[in-house]
Amino acid sequence: MAIFVTGSTGYLGSYLAAGLLTGYRDKLNLLVRAKTEQEARERLWTSLQLHFEFPEFAEYLNTRVCIFRGDLTGERFGLSDDEYHALVDTTDSLIHCAASLNRKSEKQCLNVNLRGTLEVIQLARRAQNRNGLRRYSHVSTVAVAGKRKNEIVTEDAAIDWSRSDYDPYARTKKFCEHMANQLLPDVPKTFFRPAIVMGDSRRPETSQFDMVQAFHVLAQMPVLPLRPQDKIDIVPANYVGKAIVTIHQKEPPAHGIYHLSSGTGSQTYQELTDAIAHVGAMLRPIYFPFLGGPFSSTVNWVANRSGAAGYGASLLKVFWPYLDWNTVFDNSRVVAELGEAPAKFSAYAAPLLKYCRENKFQFPAKPWPSNSGAGRNAVAERARA
Repeated sequence: MAIFVTGSTGYLGSYLAAGLLTGYRDKLNLLVRAKTEQEARERLWTSLQLHFEFPEFAEYLNTRVCIFRGDLTGERFGLSDDEYHALVDTTDSLIHCAASLNRKSEKQCLNVNLRGTLEVIQLARRAQNRNGLRRYSHVSTVAVAGKRKNEIVTEDAAIDWSRSDYDPYARTKKFCEHMANQLLPDVPKTFFRPAIVMGDSRRPETSQFDMVQAFHVLAQMPVLPLRPQDKIDIVPANYVGKAIVTIHQKEPPAHGIYHLSSGTGSQTYQELTDAIAHVGAMLRPIYFPFLGGPFSSTVNWVANRSGAAGYGASLLKVFWPYLDWNTVFDNSRVVAELGEAPAKFSAYAAPLLKYCRENKFQFPAKPWPSNSGAGRNAVAERARA
């Protein structure tokens, strides 16, 4: 039997796949969008090389990974009957991490987040009916809390259907949680809600750049239209990945919902900029919070222009509501479960920014080694077993 994981070729999903492979003995069923088997293997290698050298990756690929080439939004993921039946028959738990983070496109969020999650829920329903399902874990977001200001939000008080949402991403993720609760009432479920996931506290390398690039734009500004004592809830990807993997494998977890956040330990903008300026990664800015309105209007105008300035402004336009809300999400549940709090962003922000700038905000992926025989697919063998 195996754990079905969506999103393994994405940034956070790579932490889940790597954590499960290195810390546990389960086999993994991975849904990968690709036209050929080799393309699927190469996509996995691009993602997982953050965590493994190729020989170790190849060993896991050959012995514990079964690739299902499909599309999250396709009916039964676009798999053949034999492949889909093999997936149902061999899956005993699921971690649904794949999602569209495109906060500007309602169409993209509706298609990937809602339709894709419905397909995953249908797989969970069939696996539950076939053999019983140990757990359905769903990676959501703290943004399901909707529009907030100057609050500390707990897990059970987060969803308030009377509140407006910041963007299509937050709105669709809220409905995804609702669908799972309604359609899988008899399946053990765990919902994970990460805050702003940025970087790895153990190393500077990353393959996710949008939020870092938005932070880079702010780091270059001599004047910031923010309140210096406002807090921003940033959590490293390695902590989020460890939390999801550890809690998914527990029987049973203490709670059904976890904020994966820095909680009340979140740092203020003043603390962050002072710490990063101290090591030379940015200038120490002046704070003029009354410029927030004009700044937001200017960003919206520049975002419609072409070039580097337009791209930087478009990033800020997307993330600005999350920078300006001064809201943190209580993380006492996950801290108690793991026995540790996440590292503070100021402790690893400078090397993260340096790495991203040096690589021009692009991941320097190593190619698939030539003459490699790694990566046979086990779908047919499992179907016969």
